Amino acid sequence: MQISNSIIICSSSAVYLDLFSTILEFIGETVITCTNSAELSHHLNDKDIIHRSVIIDLSLPNFNESFIKDSLKQPFLMMGEDKTDICSKYSNIVGVISSNIKYATLTQELHNCQDFLNKRPSTSSVAGSSSMLFRSLVGRSINIQNVRVLIEQVASTDANVLVLGESGTGKEVIARNVHYYSKRREGPFIPVNCGAIPPELLESELFGHEKGAFTGAYTARKGRFELAEGGTLFLDEIGDMPQPMQVKLLRVLQERTFERVGGSKTLKCNVRIVAATHQHLEEQIKDGKFREDLFYRLNVFPIEVPALRDRKSDIPLLLQELVTRMEANYSTTVRFTQRCMESLMMADWSGNVRELSNLVERLVILYPNNLIDVNDLPAKYRHLDVPEFEPDYPEELQEQDAFAALFSGEEVLEIPEKNTRTELPLEGVNLKEMLSELEIDLISQALEQQDYVVSRAADVLGMRRTTLVEKMRKYGMSKDS
Repeated sequence: MQISNSIIICSSSAVYLDLFSTILEFIGETVITCTNSAELSHHLNDKDIIHRSVIIDLSLPNFNESFIKDSLKQPFLMMGEDKTDICSKYSNIVGVISSNIKYATLTQELHNCQDFLNKRPSTSSVAGSSSMLFRSLVGRSINIQNVRVLIEQVASTDANVLVLGESGTGKEVIARNVHYYSKRREGPFIPVNCGAIPPELLESELFGHEKGAFTGAYTARKGRFELAEGGTLFLDEIGDMPQPMQVKLLRVLQERTFERVGGSKTLKCNVRIVAATHQHLEEQIKDGKFREDLFYRLNVFPIEVPALRDRKSDIPLLLQELVTRMEANYSTTVRFTQRCMESLMMADWSGNVRELSNLVERLVILYPNNLIDVNDLPAKYRHLDVPEFEPDYPEELQEQDAFAALFSGEEVLEIPEKNTRTELPLEGVNLKEMLSELEIDLISQALEQQDYVVSRAADVLGMRRTTLVEKMRKYGMSKDS
């Protein structure tokens, strides 16, 4: 969808056309005028072109509402004193202006038209029509949509970008998208974690060193600035960079030149700098821990990444994306019930998307190819009180399982060994009755040992509490009996 820079004015009044054309051209707008519905239809006939705004005089003879109805992506402004019901019929009528329009009112209405275009759901940055851009930047919330818009706006420039956000929000994902959507996308993307490299090695890591520059420098080595030539250098956790290095980085940003450690040759660098931090650099400046001049060099175009708790509506989409990645790594998958996703959307997520990713990986390992419900989640993520399903198996099936465990060598219950085994009488026995008597005796002993606390007695007997309660009801057993 192509957005034209022109504004169409349609009115049968030559006075209105001249007045509005003069005002709009004065503020630098491109104006197209027409005097009847046929001319307006001609300009609006191309559905692939959206104009900045279309101003229609409500007193236009033979005005046809189909222009508005058939162009739902096009913002309109109605002109005239008669505010008819037409303005409440269509959402793409952004506002109504009077014939004696003031400059401030007109510019505000034009800005509203601009917002109508930029924030519409079909915008490519929001809908994700770019085949590869934002593939890892998952979500439809307004917060993440705004981030996409900022990335698209700055990517085509060479301006330095400062990505701000809590740990685990995906700041490197933002940096990679800025690189991918820029004219440097064919060049390298080189990440450096400034907080993970010892201060004494950081200069060599960034600028490289010559042979013999220090102990252990047996050969010359390129630094990250050289490796990122023609591409993007991502300086993660820039707030952890020691001050001596801040001075040297500032010089590179100002002069676009540097020297290797131990070298005297000045090297030019053509790299785009994207920095990131989870710290509040303004507070560090006040504490004397970060240089103010470096901050303003880096903070040309800030992008703040929202925390996961501020975009919880994206969690279902994030789960889908993370499960797809885990499926590729583990050759297995999991699915989530609706109430499980609702419970996850109620969590705090202090670790943000990284915490969610770790949880999904844990669940894939624990429950491969299973459907995950609330009670399958770790306790800290269970925010819905959902009763755990306990199947009520027939008594015959439970007895079969008990005998199967007994004859497979598993000890269901430790019974003292006897020196002599019980002989089967010639006349036979009622085995079911004997087993019932044994079951009653063992249940009674377990209840007495555990002071008639049914849940503890059930643990001793190796059965569910609900199963023991059912057996007690069957045999008419209680503390009093």
